[in-house]
Amino acid sequence: MSSLTGKLLIAMPSMPDPRFAHAVVFLCAQSHEGTMGLIINKPLPDLTLGELARHLELDPGEDGTDLAEADHDDDRPVHFGGPVETGRGFVLHSPDYFSEDGSVRISDSIVLTTSRDIVAQMSRGLGPARAITALGYAGWASGQLEDEIREGGWLIADADDTLVFAAPDAEKWDRTLTKLGVDPRLLSGAPGHA
Repeated sequence: MSSLTGKLLIAMPSMPDPRFAHAVVFLCAQSHEGTMGLIINKPLPDLTLGELARHLELDPGEDGTDLAEADHDDDRPVHFGGPVETGRGFVLHSPDYFSEDGSVRISDSIVLTTSRDIVAQMSRGLGPARAITALGYAGWASGQLEDEIREGGWLIADADDTLVFAAPDAEKWDRTLTKLGVDPRLLSGAPGHA
């Protein structure tokens, strides 16, 4: 199987792990060691970007503005990125922001950044034009994801940055399936093979 980096995984209705029910996962890296991705359609119920920035007690900006006193209260959601290292933050974003210390270009239109600086920039109304912030990630050991795909647990789709960044979270699963020509209403929750 060719590299899945930059692709989307769509969880099938028969997915046995409830953490991945109706999940859309953007795959950030794949190597002989395994695969890493971020769930992009499961916002955490009680955490916004502004609250995360305040919780991290980030340093004041160059203008001396403390985040606790900033006028800009960012109410963008923070997503459940996956069940691995749930205290670790990731920002998937447009390429108009890049940090030599913490950014990796995934594709021409999507970058992954792990530095705390991007959260501070975004909470001040700066940073990338389009972004998804997530805590935790989804990870698979070498060969594990390929086995799950063969067993019918996931479908693969090309990533579309408009779908990744602009579609409402509640619609990403349906829209990704529809883009593949699959009617989500016709999918069965029962596992099986053709």
